[in-house]
Amino acid sequence: MKKKIEFVVLICLIAALALLNKNLETYVSSPKVTIRANTVVLDAGHGGGDPGKVGVGDVVEKEINLEIAKKVEKLLKKEKIKVIMTREEDAMLTGDSGTGTKAVDMKERVRIINKEAPQLAVSIHQNSYQDAVVHGAQVFYYSNSPEGESAAKVMQEALLSVDADNTRQAKANDTYYLLKRTEVPTIIVECGFLSNPEDAMNLCDEEYQDKVSEAICKGILEIIHKDNLKGNSGTS
Repeated sequence: MKKKIEFVVLICLIAALALLNKNLETYVSSPKVTIRANTVVLDAGHGGGDPGKVGVGDVVEKEINLEIAKKVEKLLKKEKIKVIMTREEDAMLTGDSGTGTKAVDMKERVRIINKEAPQLAVSIHQNSYQDAVVHGAQVFYYSNSPEGESAAKVMQEALLSVDADNTRQAKANDTYYLLKRTEVPTIIVECGFLSNPEDAMNLCDEEYQDKVSEAICKGILEIIHKDNLKGNSGTS
């Protein structure tokens, strides 16, 4: 009888620890700051000595990221959304010297996002894969962030309007530093695959960039509007 009681107690302890761990994981992804309504941080990935992906025809990711981010910024400002850019030039975020490591750069991006406490943070990137056939935009979110998941699904749907052949879906991730360390809803938008000839060509075309930017802007506005209706927008 004593052994049976000890076994039941052990099972209860394991269950309690599992529940505590789950709660801690969820807390990590929950906002720890007062969210600023109608505010968005746009993060143009890479920059400076960090080119990001180099694709077909020597297309460089960092340049496309910044071009699209600036276009989205302009569109959002027309809609009276406050926009903070993590970078506005071809440089890593590693201080005035312009030198530093990728780790320092990523920490600075996270610091900016957490300091500004936007309603949404959107990091703009381009993808790459060993199989050149793989193509299409895809949105990533932190696995333990319900808000991030909701935002990513809205954004993925908005991006499908750019490419009717794109069947990709929003995808959870628990390893990307930016997603794990930010304290507000954050998504990573991979606008296409630079390893795919057609995607690479399109992403260098200004008209196509305009379409992608418009889709991202539309997604952001829908995410913010839904958030405001739920009363999760914090203060202005």
